[in-house]
Amino acid sequence: MLLGCEEQQEELRVQPAILTFCTKNFQSDLHSNMAHAQELQLQIRGIPEHEPGHGENGAAAPKAAAAAEAEHRRSARCSVRWWLTVAVDMLVVLTAQTVATLLNRLYYTSGGNSKWLSTLTQSGGSPLLAILLFLTPPSPSSPSAELHEPEPAAAKMAAIYLGLGVLIGFDNLMYSYALQYLPVSTFALLAATQLAFNAITSRLINAQRFTALIANSVVVLTFSATLLGVGSSSDGTGTGSSNNNLPRDKYTAGFILTLTASATFALILSLFEATFEKVVKRRTFRWVLKVQLCTNLVATAVSLCGLLASGEWRTVPGEMAAFRDGRARYVATLVGTAVSWQAMSVGSLRLITRVSSLFANVTGTVALPLVPVFAVVLFGDRMTGIKAVAMLMAVWGFLSYVYQHYLDGRRAAEGRKTGAAECGVCAARGRGEAVLHA
Repeated sequence: MLLGCEEQQEELRVQPAILTFCTKNFQSDLHSNMAHAQELQLQIRGIPEHEPGHGENGAAAPKAAAAAEAEHRRSARCSVRWWLTVAVDMLVVLTAQTVATLLNRLYYTSGGNSKWLSTLTQSGGSPLLAILLFLTPPSPSSPSAELHEPEPAAAKMAAIYLGLGVLIGFDNLMYSYALQYLPVSTFALLAATQLAFNAITSRLINAQRFTALIANSVVVLTFSATLLGVGSSSDGTGTGSSNNNLPRDKYTAGFILTLTASATFALILSLFEATFEKVVKRRTFRWVLKVQLCTNLVATAVSLCGLLASGEWRTVPGEMAAFRDGRARYVATLVGTAVSWQAMSVGSLRLITRVSSLFANVTGTVALPLVPVFAVVLFGDRMTGIKAVAMLMAVWGFLSYVYQHYLDGRRAAEGRKTGAAECGVCAARGRGEAVLHA
């Protein structure tokens, strides 16, 4: 009797287990049949099924591919916009530098003789930047880290403005003397040596990366200026210019002053780049205007002090009256020169913040072949064979540098696709794209 009860109890314990096992098998078969049905529906509709074993990663793969493609398109658009922006800045530099050089030469050939006043025009247009700065809206909020850097210390920026401003003031004075002692074509092509000096300063101060193409650009442009200096007698300035009636010692002084001013200008460009890279840490248009305004105000103060101390201010009324084209042309020449130099300086500083000081200097060198063409027409300068060869060499050197930058752009694009590390030049370009709207 007891044995029968035990058997019944054992059967009662086994039956729930059997029932649970059957239920699980039924659910598993049901899920399998539903998955098979869905698979058949996908195949009928022509939709490929996910590969087994991918799970969530398989579903995320198309999203990742789409995101990568969108990033590639955005990068391509930014690259095109970056090149367009840089091209506009280059056009401003080329046009403004050519006009300023020709107007400055016109001032001397029409009866102007004040070196300090000519120096003042190179920085005296800076108050106009205050109006542009007031009209420029602040940069919109951006996730870029550089836009959230703390403001640079006022004392540090004041020291930078003072130092750079004094350098700019004396550099402008040397250029004024040099332009008075040299034909404008000789001066313009000789000033190309600033690129060689800038190659040295940018390497020492800005850690500029040099390649074979960049070295070729610097060497060719330096040879262009050297060729002009060696063959200086061919334009009539060796023993007294037929155009300016200057003795050889004045020509030599102009030659030396141009070289010194070119070296100083190269140093100034590298210091500007170091200021934005290490102190300002912003690359917006407002900061470009602010730095340009403050440094040029200091340079203007230096020029004014020199003008008053030298006593040349007393000769300004007589100079204006004796100006060959009249008082109105005298004022227009000085105002046009001041505005042109400011436009050139702002364009150069934008190129420094977007690319590098060396690229900004290369762009300024492109204007040198343009100046002699206009000088032949406007001032009667002789276009000798040596100057023609020098111009061709200047163009060759510029194109060499531009091609190197094109290669850097392609390398940056490929690096973004593969996730490789960017070089310094490509990183600087990326920062320029990040603040394209600034």
